[in-house]
Amino acid sequence: MEYLLAFLVGGAICVIGQLLLDIIKFTPAHVMSIFVVSGAILDGFGLYDKLIEFAGAGATVPITSFGHSLLHGAMEQAHEHGFIGIGIGIFELTSAGISAAILFAFIMALIFKPKG
Repeated sequence: MEYLLAFLVGGAICVIGQLLLDIIKFTPAHVMSIFVVSGAILDGFGLYDKLIEFAGAGATVPITSFGHSLLHGAMEQAHEHGFIGIGIGIFELTSAGISAAILFAFIMALIFKPKG
């Protein structure tokens, strides 16, 4: 059952993104920004953790989870370290994802010929 819920929630997030691309004609950068901000907003209201409990990987894999991680880490460390904790928390939870994206982009640029 948890696989079905993960598929449905992750698929619903993807459908929303595709509708934003097709109907409203947003660019992929706009859709990505909307999803990151919406994940942060949902985490700010305490709703994204409940979505993760409900859907599992269906809520942790999409880009909305990145916004959740940014805000979640910042708020958690801000309580411990004050204002400097905001920067610490943002990078603590998301550094692995950012590093992997940079590394894989570099490897793909070496293998293929980038245009631009």
